[in-house]
Amino acid sequence: MLSCVVYERPFRRAEGTAWCASRHAATWKRRGGSEVADYKYIGKDYQTPDIVAKVTGKAKYAEDFRAEGMLFAKLLLSPMPHARITRIDASEALAMEGVEGILTEDDLPPLQREGIQERALNSTEPLYEGQPVLAVAAVDETTAADAIEKIRIDYEPLPFVVDPMASLRPGSPNARLDGNAFAGREVTTVKWSEDVFASAEPGKLPMGEVGEEWEHGDVEEALAEADLVLDETIVQASTSHQPLETRTAMAYWQNGKCYVHCSTQSTVRSHAPAAAWIGIEPENLVLIGEYCGGGFGSKIPGSIFEAIPGLLSRKIGKPVMMRITRQEENYIGRARPGYQARVRAGFRSDGRLTAVDLFVVQDNGPYNRQGDFLTTGRIASLAYQPENMRFRGLSVITNTPPRTSQRGPGGVQAIAMFEPVMSKAARQLGIDHVEFHRINAPSGTAAYGPTNDEGVRRRVTSANVSEALDLGSKLFNWEERKQRSGQRNGTKVTGVGVSVSPYVGGSLGYDGLLVIKPDGKMYIQSGIGNLGTHSVFDTTRAACEVLDFPFEDVSVAWGDTSRHLPWSASQGGSQTTHAHTRANWAAGLDAKRKLQEIAARDLGGAPDDYDVGGGSVYHRSNRSRSLSFAQAAERAIQIGGKYDGHELPEDINPYTAKSATNLAGEGLMGVARDNFGRDGDTYTFVIGFAEVEVDVETGHVRVVDYASAADCGVILHPRSLGAQINGGSIQGFGHAMKQRWVYDQHW
Repeated sequence: MLSCVVYERPFRRAEGTAWCASRHAATWKRRGGSEVADYKYIGKDYQTPDIVAKVTGKAKYAEDFRAEGMLFAKLLLSPMPHARITRIDASEALAMEGVEGILTEDDLPPLQREGIQERALNSTEPLYEGQPVLAVAAVDETTAADAIEKIRIDYEPLPFVVDPMASLRPGSPNARLDGNAFAGREVTTVKWSEDVFASAEPGKLPMGEVGEEWEHGDVEEALAEADLVLDETIVQASTSHQPLETRTAMAYWQNGKCYVHCSTQSTVRSHAPAAAWIGIEPENLVLIGEYCGGGFGSKIPGSIFEAIPGLLSRKIGKPVMMRITRQEENYIGRARPGYQARVRAGFRSDGRLTAVDLFVVQDNGPYNRQGDFLTTGRIASLAYQPENMRFRGLSVITNTPPRTSQRGPGGVQAIAMFEPVMSKAARQLGIDHVEFHRINAPSGTAAYGPTNDEGVRRRVTSANVSEALDLGSKLFNWEERKQRSGQRNGTKVTGVGVSVSPYVGGSLGYDGLLVIKPDGKMYIQSGIGNLGTHSVFDTTRAACEVLDFPFEDVSVAWGDTSRHLPWSASQGGSQTTHAHTRANWAAGLDAKRKLQEIAARDLGGAPDDYDVGGGSVYHRSNRSRSLSFAQAAERAIQIGGKYDGHELPEDINPYTAKSATNLAGEGLMGVARDNFGRDGDTYTFVIGFAEVEVDVETGHVRVVDYASAADCGVILHPRSLGAQINGGSIQGFGHAMKQRWVYDQHW
């Protein structure tokens, strides 16, 4: 699976296509070599504001916080994959010295909405082995763990399912008492007949009733007319996220407010969910997560389990720390949904993909339907542009740990499934693999996915895949390397391959918020999480670009909801960089216009007669007619109204409006919603090239070399991108070769 990129090399850009080329500073060029806008901050390396704290150990993660009288919580995990709890006796544990309280499902707030929902504790019907049943708080972790051993629980074992296909057989048990699969987002029961299973050829996935389906064109007719038809059954294992930092949390209450230190990918977008999990209003919760030791999708809205220390703290009246062990993380830390799938693909003799029939059975885990399998259909449609395509999918509930998004959700599975099919077809048709991808590559504003009710398909804003293939081929030296593919040295065989991997790369409509204060500095509020990817800072530099303001004089507020942050995207779906560069650009433009208006008001002329730069707003024809940003900030406070935040745009999110109101009167405020247009969906395309060595006796795979070209648009921070490239590559290699969950069906 070639889903990510490798080599710590900055990327150059050629009309939207960035590619591995050099260890030197990135340059930005259009096709033909002409320079793109010479940005001052965008596309430049810099030192992030958090780097010193990280390398000196001063950065505080959730586990690093302490408070006077703090207790420690431990979890009691279900030993069974599915059971009914008939009795809990914690009397002996509660009588122990140093044990101060217990929390069960009865202590949790009511569910906030109807429908299937996971809760922080399940003290009635655990649905997977390792699900938290209750929590104990004590003076230290050893005492809490000893208390766990004293608790007596009576479990009534219930039928369980770990293989989705087993659950679909007639007469088989369901993973939940209310069903075994999803129809849309509702739980239902789906059983295939014995005839469905019997009709499948050996080694082929049976195909029965599904919950989701769509078709573009006429797939059966296209398959009948194809020169080559491949019918492949493919299994994709579930893989656990396993971030370096587990989902530890600490909480305490003060003056009626709950303060939670946690590990989250999304600061602002974790605020309301965390409040709901604790059963309070968001204004009564301060969520603090300045640093996150990795998430990869497992902590997009934080973690439901961070409610446990908050609820224990309220019940007992003392701060509570809950440190999650690696073993516990393996149970509650989430995983990518696994697939059992079947692909029928039809090709013309010239290599064109004319038909795809994709059938996916998704291992959903026990809660909340996951959308990976739906994304897989759209990604396959975009990556290979089949002339006709049918998607059918069913998300099956299993008694295994919960699933959620993992880096490139649905996209990783799509590419890992389809690339072997594409490679096999290229070999059988005698077509060079790079040329084969070029024949089927999306280009321009390529359409993809199903048609809507008006018969229109979604389109991307741009796709430069053929150009990326050309650039990557040169970088990888494809023409020479491909000659080695298939060569054997003893038990080792060399393989050389190429793949195309697209994924959505942005959203829109979020808010930017900044204040220029009378000290002449700019204070930018960043509501996104600090994942370690630097986007929490990189995106703020868009405002510096608009205002030609030195980033060294910027203070970024992040990671603490009490610091008046704007409404922001959740850190998932690779949307952050695109969404918040736009939002901060909008805030910068708003601040710039206000600076121009104040200058015109005080110095004469029209606002458009003035420009900004170097910390001042000045007349275009006479730079001596100017105000420093510090002076303009003072004037904004004096004038008031929209200039200092006492009047706000009507279209910003209420969350932003509240934050801006709290900052009103501190200086000149730039606040705006991203209302910039976008003609299509924003996607990134990565072309991966790999040479591997496979020992056909032992199965050992060694990656000899890997390179890539990426159509990823304008890059904010080349050095950070290089780090992402290496990390993503390693994660992709692990998914392809080594990582998987294995379940024992005989508990």
